[in-house]
Amino acid sequence: MQMKSMDQTTKTELEAAAFRRLLQHLDDNKHVQNIDLMNLAGFCRNCLSKWYRAAAEDKGIEMDYEEAREIIYGMPYKEWKTLYQRQATAEQVAAFSEKNPGH
Repeated sequence: MQMKSMDQTTKTELEAAAFRRLLQHLDDNKHVQNIDLMNLAGFCRNCLSKWYRAAAEDKGIEMDYEEAREIIYGMPYKEWKTLYQRQATAEQVAAFSEKNPGH
């Protein structure tokens, strides 16, 4: 099957599989901090949580931010933060500030 002839269901299934793989990759690489992701790619796990919540709400599914975070982080955010989040270095903060003036 070529991309041009792919039906919407198959396309959605592939997108979902790629998203699950992204989440697994992030889970497998907990040492990569959100600020690293923001500095490199312009988004982080929290962004994915917000996008996930927005998609749920677009479908009429009520979901709060913490519920979305638990889906993305694979555990409650407070637990993930305690276990894996490190203090941002001065260099990381400087790089973030340079890319995101006013934050």
